[in-house]
Amino acid sequence: MIVREEYLKRIVDSKDTEFIKVITGVRRSGKSTLLLMYKDYLLNNGIKEDCIIYINFESAIYDDIKDYNDLYEYVRNRILNKTTYLLLDEVQNVESWEKAINSFKVDFDIDIYITGSNAYLLSSELSTLLSGRYIEIKMYPLSFKEFLKFNNYDKNNIEEKFNEYLKYGGLPAITSIKNNDELVLSYLTDIYNTIVKKDIIDRNNIKDVALLENIIKYLSNNIGSSISSTKISNYLNSNKIVEKSNHQTIDNYLNMLEKSFIMYKVDRTDIKNKSLLKTLGKYYISDIGIRNIILGFRNIDEGHILENIVYLELLRRGYRVNIGKSGDYEVDFVAENPSEIKYYQVTQTLSSKDVKERELRSLESIDDNYEKIILTLDKTINKDYNGIKVMNVVDWLLNNME
Repeated sequence: MIVREEYLKRIVDSKDTEFIKVITGVRRSGKSTLLLMYKDYLLNNGIKEDCIIYINFESAIYDDIKDYNDLYEYVRNRILNKTTYLLLDEVQNVESWEKAINSFKVDFDIDIYITGSNAYLLSSELSTLLSGRYIEIKMYPLSFKEFLKFNNYDKNNIEEKFNEYLKYGGLPAITSIKNNDELVLSYLTDIYNTIVKKDIIDRNNIKDVALLENIIKYLSNNIGSSISSTKISNYLNSNKIVEKSNHQTIDNYLNMLEKSFIMYKVDRTDIKNKSLLKTLGKYYISDIGIRNIILGFRNIDEGHILENIVYLELLRRGYRVNIGKSGDYEVDFVAENPSEIKYYQVTQTLSSKDVKERELRSLESIDDNYEKIILTLDKTINKDYNGIKVMNVVDWLLNNME
């Protein structure tokens, strides 16, 4: 296993605190492997095997643990009179699991770590029972920097390797099969089908599967475009893709897609007033490889795919991300953390005078002194236009900090 050090550090830093550690992310993004890495860390740092309880609920070994009572009894019978580390993988498969978690915190000296592949994990009773007593560690597919590391790539022919990343995406297991397109196709298709079936259709008892799948295709084909349920409905109806689509149903399905972590919705914010706007948001997908499976590996609108990659990278770096509105102009991303704000425009090229003026104008319209950056595929090395930094997007991805 290749250690994903940044994520492991976040878990290690929270060790032996009162908080329950909740690791979330799309299926096959590496949560299970991270939990095993942490188990190895504990063993290598003096924690005895009998003080660690590890359960993977996707294994048939634990099929007898069906509800919170079963889980409580299983763990209670294995706890010794010393600090115990409880690692629960895909715990949402256990009915009312959160009741057991709450009881563990009350009854035992225990440090708890759980993973889950959908946001229902945190919208369940857990948030009520354990309000203020858990921290979420959000896990994403491989960054481009991690993609190079997992493939044991150097920085030679970096453009070719970046195109490979655009094709296959960042799910960790892809790196072991990427030389076989048939295997990659099968693997990504299986993951996509599992997310749609288990995390969306089965969990929500969806009846109109065709409508759901067409919404997913629409979002995948319109990454980075303004989206509303009305726009989706009008498109599906006018193209006779579905017989009839209901706005409320579409809104519900969009919410389900967010909770499954296959799609992320990004809201708009007024940069001057620092307020969220109730206007059209945008959607980005959790992994470009999954998008390519949905659309058949067609290279559509590379500019918006670059936006998607930059958006995910900003999330990995710990920013809260919104779309910005500055007067009559739009800023691709407003990235904020507790200590700073940064503004980003993303474009394939600045070679066109009109494009350059448009991208610069959006950032120049912002009346503050926070950093403003344009990311492009151009082989531009750190140019500066009146304080606006222009960087090659690949170079930016390979640096932890700008």
